[in-house]
This record gives sequence, structure tokens and C-alpha cells, in this order.
Amino acid sequence: MSTFGAAPAGNPNPNNSFEVAQPPSDSVSSLSFSPKVNHLVATSWDNQVRCWEIMRNGNVVGSTPKASISHDQPVLCSAWKDDGTTVFSGGCDKQVKMWPLLSGGQPVTVAMHDAPVKEVAWIPEMNVLVSGSWDKTLKYWDTRQPNPVHTQQLPDRCYSLTVRHPLMVVGTADRNLIVFNLQNPQTEFKRIISPLKYQTRCVAAFPDQQGFLVGSIEGRVGVHHLDDSQQSKNFTFKCHRDGSEIYSVNSLNFHPVHHTFATAGSDGAFNFWDKDSKQRLKAMSRCSQPIPCSTFNNDGSIFAYSVCYDWSKGAENHNPGTAKTYIYLHLPQESEVKGKPRVGTSGRK
Repeated sequence: MSTFGAAPAGNPNPNNSFEVAQPPSDSVSSLSFSPKVNHLVATSWDNQVRCWEIMRNGNVVGSTPKASISHDQPVLCSAWKDDGTTVFSGGCDKQVKMWPLLSGGQPVTVAMHDAPVKEVAWIPEMNVLVSGSWDKTLKYWDTRQPNPVHTQQLPDRCYSLTVRHPLMVVGTADRNLIVFNLQNPQTEFKRIISPLKYQTRCVAAFPDQQGFLVGSIEGRVGVHHLDDSQQSKNFTFKCHRDGSEIYSVNSLNFHPVHHTFATAGSDGAFNFWDKDSKQRLKAMSRCSQPIPCSTFNNDGSIFAYSVCYDWSKGAENHNPGTAKTYIYLHLPQESEVKGKPRVGTSGRK
């Protein structure tokens, strides 16, 4: 049994997913698929932003490394422009780089903060970039201008951010969840204390923009509706736990077609859920290391996830000799990601 109580013999790939070629040399911090084609970008703690072309032929998936760029320090986040031409990446060098990947251009710095940049998102409806930082600000950028269009003060450090125009939700330290209506982006729409008692790790806006999911370090997810008349629909559920062992929920991803969602956690598992029928659709086998990040491709036919040490147990649990970083591609079956009505009323699973 490994440190994480995971798969026998420390199997990083018990679900027989397809392995991405030439993965990063250190832990992966974010994964982003192009909204147009199957180009996958990973940012990592080895200061690199890498891109692969993913090829699918029936039930076989291959990957080809295409290009990479460097930051001066670890990279924490990534996002694609909606036309699939350009990648944004931010990190510990306190800046966001814009990489015109498809044209083969060189990256340029388009955003600056006073502390590491934890989150970045492109908002096509506004033609602006938004960046969230540990300097306790959110900044909106017109990438043709050197200064931000607007700087929004946050109550604390930005930990997580999700956008489905006009809804944007920012999770900060101290369990603050700040909701913005992007039709009026310079004013907070609502400030909520997380329904979860522990630190926020990830947020994901509902595809219909009527609410959001929040995941915490304490193996729990909250389902929150924004409309006051819908508050009775709010609930939380436990996940990524093994008896008394409780793990962080690191990633929340809605399926782009079925609007079910995936969770990935430091227990090395990823699961698929239906919030409307309040049930788990599929529990996957636990990998031998944590899953720090995950994402669906644009049509939901590929689910990418990384398996690597998340440093949650510090340097003393990190063995550079045996530590390896993996990125895997899972092909979800329809039964795993398509919602289904609840059978019977035997209480929530």
C-alpha cells in the first residue's frame, strides 16, 4: 500500500487511460484544451507551458508534443483564446504571457501583478483577459494595452476563478466567494461565505449560469444556486475520502454536452456526477498519486487528467528518484457522463 492508500503496487494508471507522450518533468498545475481542436496545454512547476496535439482514431488516442515556452518561475494557470489560436499562462513570475501558438509567434507579457498569478481566463464576450492573483486583486486586460482596463480589489488572495458570461465567481482565501455579473464587471454582484467549512480549492460555474460548484480541501463539494428562491436546492456532498482519510477536491469540470461534472482529488480518483439527480454516475479506480488538475475537451469526448505529487504532505514525502509526472486521457462512456433520472427515493447516494 502506497503513502496515499491508493492502487496496489503504486499503479499510476489503473483505469487504463492513454498516456500523453513526453510529460512535464515536475508536477502539473493546470490543463486546458483548445476550444476548437484537440490541442492540450499543460502548465507545470518546471516553469514550462507545453502543448500536444491529441489524435483520436476510434478508441485509440495518441499524442504528439508540438511546442513549449518557458516562464522564469513555476507556471500555475492557463487559458485559451476562444478562437483556439492563442494560449495565456500565468504563474510565480507575477505575469501572464500571451503565446500565439498557432502562428508560431513568440510569447509576450500582457499582464502583471505584485504576487504570483493563480488564475487566468479569457472572456470572449468582452474581448478581455482576466487575471486573479495572490496580491488580492483581479485585473481585466485589453491585451493591446500595457495597463489593466480595471483593477478589482478582492477581500483576500485569489485561489480559484470560473467564468460563464455573464457569471464569474472568484474563490479567495478565508472562504470568500465573490460573484460578479460581467455586464457590470466593476461591482461585486454578491459576496458569499463558502458553504464548506474549509479552504476553497476550486469553483465551476453552472453551464446555465444559475449557480456554481465549489470544492474544498476537506473532500467536499457544494452545489450553490444564486437565485434566492432556489436556495432550497443547495446541498453539499462528501467525496474523495477513504474512511478517516480525507483528501482535497482539486478540480471541478462540467461536461460540455451533458452538463454533468467531474471531480478529481488528491486521493488519486476522478468521479463523474449528476447534480440534478444528486447521484454519482461513475467512480474510477484510484491512481497511485494525487490528481491536481483535469479538463474535458471541447465536445466532452476526452477527459484529460494529471497524476503527480501535489506537495500536500511536504518535501519529506517527495522522492525525486521515484516521483514521475503523468498526463492521461480517458474516453468517457456515455453511461459515465450522461445524466439519468433518479431511481426510487432511497436518499442521496
